[in-house]
Amino acid sequence: MSDLEPTFSTRPRLLVSVRGPDEALTALRAGADLIDAKDPERGALGALPTETVRAIVAGLDGRAVTSAVAGDGTGTAIAAAIAAMAATGVELIKIAVGAADDATLAEAAARAPGRVIGVLFAEDGVSGASFPARLAAAGFVGAMIDTRGKSGTALPSLLTTPQLAAFLAACRTQGLMSGLAGSLGLADIPELAPLRPDYLGFRGGLCLNGDRRQALDGARVARAVTAIRNDARADAA
Repeated sequence: MSDLEPTFSTRPRLLVSVRGPDEALTALRAGADLIDAKDPERGALGALPTETVRAIVAGLDGRAVTSAVAGDGTGTAIAAAIAAMAATGVELIKIAVGAADDATLAEAAARAPGRVIGVLFAEDGVSGASFPARLAAAGFVGAMIDTRGKSGTALPSLLTTPQLAAFLAACRTQGLMSGLAGSLGLADIPELAPLRPDYLGFRGGLCLNGDRRQALDGARVARAVTAIRNDARADAA
């Protein structure tokens, strides 16, 4: 099975968001599975310059799966943003999709076939299977839930466990890679890992002082890796 396919397994993989090549190497050395390029100074889905993403990809040299944010979906040139990010060589591309119509979604997915992940914001609510079905029909490869606000309110405070489980089940039904993110910390792993997302995504919870604008802390990344693996072993026992 490719690392880019849904795992449908008992252990999520760890997604760590980074803002440059040095942080990418920190995440790699600490055991991150997917290294995600985004600008923490620009909100939940702030895109880094394409030259920075290209440098991250080059520095990792195929040693981890890579993704990058193409934007928060509020502009009118979603497809063009995806095409520009695809040219960096990053494997997966994330874009907010909540307000996009079906034609826009299909155009966006067509710019990087098999590589585009749609991100939904928890604050907007998640209506069961409808979004995963729309994304799959448009040609997206995955779907994630994140939080628009980054003031410390974590995903489990905005959506219930049954809501998250229904979203993940819909992703599995549609054959989509799935992910959960949004101001997550180590304490959220025991609650979210048993829901079996393909990825759990972190930024602030793995940075110095828990501040997403500060540097990534390799020791915290390593603790997250261990926590996810230990949770999977406990679940299998």
